[in-house]
Amino acid sequence: MNREYQGDTCLALDLGGTKLLIGEVDREGQILRSKQYASGSMTQQEAVQVLCAALDDYMATVDWVGEKPGAMGIGMIGQVDYKAGVWVMIDPSRKDPTPIKEILEKRYGLTCRIENDVKSATLAEKNFGAGRDTNQFIYVNIGTGIAAGFMADGHLLRGWANDSGEIGHMVVDRRSDVACVCGKRGCVEAIASGHGMYARCLHMMDTYPHSPLYRLGDAVTVNDIFGHGRTGDPLAKLIVDDAVDAVAHLLMNLVRAVNPEKIILGGGVMADGWMLEQVKGHMGRQELESVTKGIALTALNPRSAGILGAAAVGFGLE
Repeated sequence: MNREYQGDTCLALDLGGTKLLIGEVDREGQILRSKQYASGSMTQQEAVQVLCAALDDYMATVDWVGEKPGAMGIGMIGQVDYKAGVWVMIDPSRKDPTPIKEILEKRYGLTCRIENDVKSATLAEKNFGAGRDTNQFIYVNIGTGIAAGFMADGHLLRGWANDSGEIGHMVVDRRSDVACVCGKRGCVEAIASGHGMYARCLHMMDTYPHSPLYRLGDAVTVNDIFGHGRTGDPLAKLIVDDAVDAVAHLLMNLVRAVNPEKIILGGGVMADGWMLEQVKGHMGRQELESVTKGIALTALNPRSAGILGAAAVGFGLE
């Protein structure tokens, strides 16, 4: 990343699909002040307007703990060119390369650094979380979608376009009839992400009219699927069993490819720990034993992990 910023605090912005969290964070990962704003589904230009309006409000209503920080970091959805400070795209349907670093630096007079949200979360784990005890780990986020960050010899593995980690589109069952938005079948994201399980449930409901999930219709949640899967409902159990198997194969493939010392799991699908225990039961002994520091859930609060990642970006940490 860019040369490390030496200030005591930085401004951190976590831009997600539903909310924007802005806060001032110190070098130990303490969130000193923060304020949340709504975001939602937007174009990149609309998102810049939201960022600027929120920053104007934050500076007017919250202000700084001490002196004004000299830097800000942003963790954001989609693909970014972190060197040029350009937000390349949110997704292929919302692609409008935006020089967000230049825009914000000119407006606010702070050095600005940007990074993809999952890579930011990986930096949060490395500097403030479960990755502090190793330089060789994989952070896997399994929530609405599935993505990963790879830490090798203490540095992020980025790829030539800083687009590494899109593991949700790894095929874990080539004979699967589960279609993914990318056009392939059997992608782990289509089987095991929150959105994937929800979509599969809606697709199969009519075949299971006696399932309690059928009565919920499109109001069904992943928690409903997990809950009824544990009690043996055939529809829920099918979806959960397929998801567990898909994640287990994903992690085994990653272990063989990357040889991590540790795997850290985050995201809403993994949050309560139940899914992790099922996945471990489906993994091979050799793969489990080779991850010498274990497979663990993130210890970071999901409400603050994003802003800690943005702070690591702002400080220029890696």
